[in-house]
Amino acid sequence: MNSPGLFFVHYLMIINERPTAYPIFANIKTVAMEDLKLEELFQAKVDAELKIEPKDWMPEKYRKTLIRQISQHAHSEVVGMLPEGNWITRAPSLRRKAILLAKVQDEAGHGLYLYSACETLGATREKTVEDLNSGKAKYSSIFNYPTLTWADIGAVGWLVDGAAIMNQVMLCRTSYGPYARAMVRICKEESFHQRQGYEIMSVLAKGTPEQKEMAQDSLNRWWWPSLMMFGPSDANSTNSADSMKWKIKRQSNDELRQTFIDRTVQQAEILGLTIPDAKLKWNEDTKHYEWGDIDWAEFNNVVAGNGPCNKERLVARNKAHDEGAWVREAAMAYAGKQAKRKAA
Repeated sequence: MNSPGLFFVHYLMIINERPTAYPIFANIKTVAMEDLKLEELFQAKVDAELKIEPKDWMPEKYRKTLIRQISQHAHSEVVGMLPEGNWITRAPSLRRKAILLAKVQDEAGHGLYLYSACETLGATREKTVEDLNSGKAKYSSIFNYPTLTWADIGAVGWLVDGAAIMNQVMLCRTSYGPYARAMVRICKEESFHQRQGYEIMSVLAKGTPEQKEMAQDSLNRWWWPSLMMFGPSDANSTNSADSMKWKIKRQSNDELRQTFIDRTVQQAEILGLTIPDAKLKWNEDTKHYEWGDIDWAEFNNVVAGNGPCNKERLVARNKAHDEGAWVREAAMAYAGKQAKRKAA
């Protein structure tokens, strides 16, 4: 986009916010809309690092891409409560119970923020949740694996939330305003979650031989699914090119995965645990770790609904949705009464 395009974007913003303050530019908006295609104007705004807001014009594919990504993110937060929620009553101490309970509550809040962001794009909450409960919508494949031991709660915090942070920090600068603003708080809370998980693994790794063995077993089972969380290489992704162009995402899947591995390997060394990858090695030339082949057939199988806990997760979500119907009905009735009082 050439500089006149950016000029128009700048003054369009001024006119939209204070149309009477700059009468000399009164006709620029009309001229710009005539001379520039809407999509070019949109891209110029993105390139200028200006946030796209709900009432702004946007390409339909941009809107659909965001609805798909944000709704899947919201679903992942909500379904992600399930593998941890069943350990709240079994956590080894009152302190551990309270911390895990707070974490699960955080995940519920994240889902609500993200569903709200989805609604600003024209998606209804009812349809979005219906797509999840019917199995039509996807969520992160990682949550279709079981948490078999207490160490798994540590691994989920350390590895799963650690991988999520890699993805989500860049989303604080995503081009869509409501999504970017929601991610600021989410990332702060996810950082707490990652530290909580690492602390659990640290205690276990420094404990009895049986506890350290449990921590190592958990790392062995969660390592590869955590790497899959970043998705296939961008070269094999149908959405990555547009997402990068529109600055919905800022880094490629492979770049994020590399950063995660470089940092996590060092953390594992501090814990005294071994990464379950015989091909893992440091490359002195690139200053990065190299790793073995990821089993993408397993990833695709889980995404297709054939993972260890896919069916269990959907059953749990539908059960919670059905049993919570009375709460939604009561909330709607209360909101209706309040609206009538204000109108009276």
